[in-house]
Amino acid sequence: MAISATGLDGLPKKQGKVRDVYDLGDRLLLVASDRISAFDWVLPTPIPDKGRVLSSLSEFWFERLGVPNHLISTNVDDFPVALDDAARKALRGRAMLVRKAKVAPFECVVRGYLSGSGWKEYRASGSVCGVPLPAGLVESDRLPEPVFTPATKAETGHDENVSFDVMANALGAEVAGRLRDVSLDVYARGAELALSKGLILADTKFEWGFDEKTGELLLIDEVLTPDSSRYWSVETYKPGGAQPSFDKQFVRDWLETTGWDKASEPPPLPEAVVAGTRSKYIDAYERLTGRPFPWR
Repeated sequence: MAISATGLDGLPKKQGKVRDVYDLGDRLLLVASDRISAFDWVLPTPIPDKGRVLSSLSEFWFERLGVPNHLISTNVDDFPVALDDAARKALRGRAMLVRKAKVAPFECVVRGYLSGSGWKEYRASGSVCGVPLPAGLVESDRLPEPVFTPATKAETGHDENVSFDVMANALGAEVAGRLRDVSLDVYARGAELALSKGLILADTKFEWGFDEKTGELLLIDEVLTPDSSRYWSVETYKPGGAQPSFDKQFVRDWLETTGWDKASEPPPLPEAVVAGTRSKYIDAYERLTGRPFPWR
């Protein structure tokens, strides 16, 4: 059964495109719903198990990356809230108890390959977010080295790509440089592990925050999931065009065929698109972790 929203009585809640965030005082409870967004709209049809994939895969990466992060527990028995059986069942596998952090107001994007908005910008200017790139690259080419391309964080609508200088002016050169360096380091670690599993980590975005009590820099939110990252199969990779990816491309492609104007409420998704998208998310989880998805 898909879960479009959660409701825990008596707890302040903030709802994002995908997550329901509950304020527990000195901690937060992040619940990944099965909502899915495309073209800046939350779609009316959820994808069953999507939220469980996002939380479980984030937990997998938090454990393996070896960098300080906000995760405390994913075990519902550890959550400091009263839960009935229905709530426990709904939250199991899709909720994370985390430390509170002062969030850095930029998406820390790292690109190892030329795709998406980076490819579009490169065709127009030969650079991405102010980073000049060699001439003659084609779509999906591997870059000479990964590049850090920050973006502003938007509550609604698109994040906006900006140069590192914009980020440095806003946060200070020292903090901006630190965020750039840790983002490139974590991307390299993630890309190496993904490649060992037959997947290319083309690009990803990280979120960082500073622990509200200690000031420690923490990796927060989700990490290296199909919602925040672009994964391609090594077997099918061929530069020179768009690549099949392990994310919501099924959804975007179908929406493009419907005549939807992207300015009004989007149409519901057909069963085949829901099933295909769910399959892609679960496939990414199973390939990366090397274990079967436990909620089939």
